[in-house]
Amino acid sequence: MVAGAGESQEVERLLSYADDLVGVLRVSTDRDINARVGAGVRRLLSACRSEADDLELKIKEYQEKIDFCKEKTDKAKVETIADDELNALESKMEENLQEEKQLLLLDELDDLDHQRVSIKERTDAVKKKKKDTQKAKRLLSMCMSVTNVVPNLEDQDKVSGKIIDQNSRRMEKFEFENTKPPVEICDELWKKI
Repeated sequence: MVAGAGESQEVERLLSYADDLVGVLRVSTDRDINARVGAGVRRLLSACRSEADDLELKIKEYQEKIDFCKEKTDKAKVETIADDELNALESKMEENLQEEKQLLLLDELDDLDHQRVSIKERTDAVKKKKKDTQKAKRLLSMCMSVTNVVPNLEDQDKVSGKIIDQNSRRMEKFEFENTKPPVEICDELWKKI
């Protein structure tokens, strides 16, 4: 706590009172008592002066600390941004965040559009494959009905299958190695049919 000018005056009055008391006691007739009281008063006066000096030093220290704090506060006030400036910066930052979010959304939409196109292409490819497979089945069925040959499509290492004669209800198996040229395989197969 900082001592004010009023408290300094109080201390000065107390010291003055002690000096007056010492003066009164010197005039007194009882010398021994006066000597003891005078010695006590001098000790009290010395203690009061010492205490006053300590208080004065502390007051100076506190005043220096107060001045230092005021300087720091003034410096901080100068360095701080005004509320209007702060609000403008916050609104600008908010606008930038909104723009960034929009850009991210546009990127995500582009990615989703690319995925949609890719899925459509794959779906079209699957549909074409099914259509080609059905066409191949119809062609195979037609060939089977015209030639009475049922190929074995599971064994890719050999050309094999069955020749069916529907009139005699007879079935003949055939098998050719893939090492033969396709023309020879066709000739031999036609001979069997």
